[in-house]
Amino acid sequence: MASLYGVVTWRLNEQVKRNKDRFPGDFVFQLTPEEERILTSQIARSNRGRGGRRTLPYAFTEHGAIMAANVLNSPRALQVSVFVVRAFVKMRETLMMSKEFAERLSELEKKLTSRLDVHEKAIVPIIDEIRKLMTPRLLPVPKRRPIGFEREE
Repeated sequence: MASLYGVVTWRLNEQVKRNKDRFPGDFVFQLTPEEERILTSQIARSNRGRGGRRTLPYAFTEHGAIMAANVLNSPRALQVSVFVVRAFVKMRETLMMSKEFAERLSELEKKLTSRLDVHEKAIVPIIDEIRKLMTPRLLPVPKRRPIGFEREE
């Protein structure tokens, strides 16, 4: 996120620490060692004791991302904060539209199933198919062979 705002990581961490009252737990939190281990690849960091990360990374919610832009003093941070606000507003609008659409489909289905003549019987499967399209489908995670060396124990 620091590169997104055009600052170095230590400056972002410094501002979060200096402005703790602006970053409650629902805005930002530090990852646990286990969460960091899961997110870190084998070759993307230096060996322990040779520089590299000494503290656990922060994770920001949408409100924390906006607050971070407010405490950082860079032109890029101002641009990104406006972008973040617009992106989350658009996301909420989209979610509300799909929720409203689902409610309307349910109402239509109730109306059609109460009458059930020939035409309504034909429309009910179409509504079911539309409902299936609205629910996100999880794609299977492809199996990959492990990268790096395996150590015999």
